[in-house]
Amino acid sequence: MAHIDAGKTTLTERILFYTGKTHKIGEVHNGTAEMDWMIQEKERGITITAAATTCYWKNTRVNIIDTPGHVDFTVEVERSLRVLDSAIAVFDGVAGVEPQSETVWRQADHYGIPRICFVNKMDRIGADYDRCIQMIKDKLHAVPLPLQIPIGLEDSHAGVLDLVGMKSIRWKDELGLELDEGGIPDDLADTARRFREELIEKIAEHDDHIMEKYLEGTDPDPEDIKKAIRKATVETKLFPVFCGSALKNKGVQPILDAIIDYLPSPRDVKPVQGHNPKNHEEIMTREAADKEPFSGLVFKIMSDPYVGKLSYLRVYSGHVKAGDQVFNQNNGKKERVNRFLLMHANDRQDIDEIFTGDIVAIVGLKNARTGDTLCDEHNPILLEKMEFPEPVISIAIEPKTKADLEKMRSSLQRLEEEDPTFKVNFDPDSGQMLISGMGELHLEIIVDRLLREFKIQANIGKPQVTYKETITAAVESSHVYEKQIGGKDQFAHVVLKMEPAPPGSGLVFHNGIAGGQIPQEFIPHVEAGVNDAMQAGVIAGYKMDDVKVSLTGGSYNELASVDMAYRIAANIAFKDGARKANPTLMEPIMKLEVVSPDDYTGDIINDINTRRGRIEHIDFRGALKVIKATVPLSEVFGYATSVRSMSQGRASHTLQFSHYENVPKDVMERIVGRITGIFY
Repeated sequence: MAHIDAGKTTLTERILFYTGKTHKIGEVHNGTAEMDWMIQEKERGITITAAATTCYWKNTRVNIIDTPGHVDFTVEVERSLRVLDSAIAVFDGVAGVEPQSETVWRQADHYGIPRICFVNKMDRIGADYDRCIQMIKDKLHAVPLPLQIPIGLEDSHAGVLDLVGMKSIRWKDELGLELDEGGIPDDLADTARRFREELIEKIAEHDDHIMEKYLEGTDPDPEDIKKAIRKATVETKLFPVFCGSALKNKGVQPILDAIIDYLPSPRDVKPVQGHNPKNHEEIMTREAADKEPFSGLVFKIMSDPYVGKLSYLRVYSGHVKAGDQVFNQNNGKKERVNRFLLMHANDRQDIDEIFTGDIVAIVGLKNARTGDTLCDEHNPILLEKMEFPEPVISIAIEPKTKADLEKMRSSLQRLEEEDPTFKVNFDPDSGQMLISGMGELHLEIIVDRLLREFKIQANIGKPQVTYKETITAAVESSHVYEKQIGGKDQFAHVVLKMEPAPPGSGLVFHNGIAGGQIPQEFIPHVEAGVNDAMQAGVIAGYKMDDVKVSLTGGSYNELASVDMAYRIAANIAFKDGARKANPTLMEPIMKLEVVSPDDYTGDIINDINTRRGRIEHIDFRGALKVIKATVPLSEVFGYATSVRSMSQGRASHTLQFSHYENVPKDVMERIVGRITGIFY
């Protein structure tokens, strides 16, 4: 996991080569990387979809998922971290900790994933190992534990010093197959001693045996050091750091050793937790053992042109044979497993049986969705589902010919099944089909796949921002609903107090009824009515957010009050109140980071200001300037082209969703006028 272009796929290709999985090294820049198998990945030189593979090193099986680094495909990192037991965080030796590095690190923190760090590109001009380690401390608030230091930097990078075994490792041939181990060079002896002392000090804080040796002044045995590092790594107290250059085939074998030595096997992590489906309050666990009842999580769905729908599964406990039935706890359906496939990117190998810890693809599950739990019907468990971010950008799409309409709908449905951050909606007002995603590149890839994979020609509309609505003032609103339907009277009366809620809190509903003015059984229907009303706001029909609603009064009629009447009354009361509460639009705000030579920073800053951006921080990264700002999403469409032209192609930038913020009044009037045709 890493920021885009840190070298994840290049490192994975080397791992596959040295473990004998492949017989030649694939290169990202040549479009020959095994793990970047999609045509779009080969053309762009970036990873778009997470690719899974399996290899062996020192009689140990290693499951690897190579994830994308671009923020638009962050869902691939999220679901991979959900099912894996550990991660390798790759850092660019020149840039250090970049914006997406922080995002993926936080995702790993959320799942409590043990990590080792690999500082890559030590051969590049400007590489600075010490600075990268300091950035891991400062930006990620982690405790890095350097286990290696580089021998030479930039053009003179020749190998690494191993601080555990206190030896040098140099790579003699171009393919990095021949390793030369030796003593510590004289010119690096002082540096190695200083790093080694810091290493022992940090481990001693987490291991009593090492602490005893440290206090006695004796040098601990390398095996004892490894055991202590493994324990602290698995507990996510320390994060071992390695270095090298994946492109130049230096430093990869020690990473493979580190996976075996320091990262956990399924038995080293806590047993997976889930809920009892019959009683959701009760927490259940499954030990990582083949003799336990079967349980697994579907973390990815893919459409394969040759075998149909593939459901990627992480097996947490038990074992299943091909032809057996599995039970989908989420939809309550039993399904027969036709085949199990061991995946190597998009290559498949049939296997007859799966066991604890395996990551496989299943053929034949018609009803499985991302996040579903598969288990033994007689020993049910419901594993925690995955949370995915909401799309922030939409475009209108239509087929070029009417004959393609039905085909396009079914193709988009398949793509929606594969990617939980991609959504397809039909706008009844405009009659348009809208597709929504995480960014311009995300939707560009979707459209490209429609053309190439599904052979559908489509016309694309301009990108649309997904705005939200909220209120800015506190009001009280009431509604009495009295109607006769089918000869029966229906009555409901509610009084709501509405006020703005803190950002990101959604709907906060509070029942403030006293003295039984409305019977308790009707309260959930009042909340449901409010929820219905929030789905379409009062300004331009966007979803409402960040509103606190308190039910403060009302009345009921013993003969005429019914559930639906309270739902309708609450809906109307909310809409009436929202119109009086100074409603406003909220827009998505993006975090923007531009890295540029100093000559162009003036133009870049002026351009950000014209886009309603706010400069938050300007920093130096070697000879380059780093500009950090927040900019509304609506103002940064096509920004890549602008920043390239301003800097003669020498500046790079990253955009990441940050939060929603109220739109200025003049801008809101423009947006509402464009949508509704009513200009203020």
